[in-house]
Amino acid sequence: MYSIFFRSAATRVLALHSYIFMLTQRPDQRVAVFIDTQNMYHSAKHIFNRKVSFANLVEAAVGPRILTRAIAYVAKSKDNAEQGFFDALQQQGIELKIKDVQEFSSGAKKADWDVGMAVDAIALSPKVDVIVLATGDGDFVPLVEYLKGHGVICEVVAFKESTNAKLREVADSFLDMSLESDQFLIPDGRPGTKRKAVASKSKGSSAPDKDLPRNIRITY
Repeated sequence: MYSIFFRSAATRVLALHSYIFMLTQRPDQRVAVFIDTQNMYHSAKHIFNRKVSFANLVEAAVGPRILTRAIAYVAKSKDNAEQGFFDALQQQGIELKIKDVQEFSSGAKKADWDVGMAVDAIALSPKVDVIVLATGDGDFVPLVEYLKGHGVICEVVAFKESTNAKLREVADSFLDMSLESDQFLIPDGRPGTKRKAVASKSKGSSAPDKDLPRNIRITY
């Protein structure tokens, strides 16, 4: 459990919300995780100047529950420089939805996945009990409200500093990755290294090694 009562009042509230996030998880719940990759990447870079461990993000988002789908929405440049990153995500059992970066004559670049991610979440929602959105983007507030209105639990996992306040408010629960940042960020100088798992393996335990890719159980 977090050391909730040794933090500031605001941080205690967020820590309590994160604890409730884990406490309310039931092993029989089917979970789909949707990752706004650009939002997570730029948030971690801006706040911590580090990269996200997406494997640990999924592990924390799912907990003891049944992972049905984990999808990362990514953008591909013309030189395909991101291929190594894409390969690493797939090796961790994360599906990819790839969109080419659009380049305009002004020099501006765009690769917006908001609509596609929302459409996929709505399409999958009848087949799962919980939708987890890994994003801090307030544009997803209507999606969360829609999913909740149709009986689906909707949770958000992101860094509090870059998460829209309304998004945190409307979500059924919010996991603040900043509270345990070392768990969710790749250690400096060790690209691709995965940190400790959400539930660490006790001595003598026969539980699977959490450093291995999580097996996804397709239930439909």
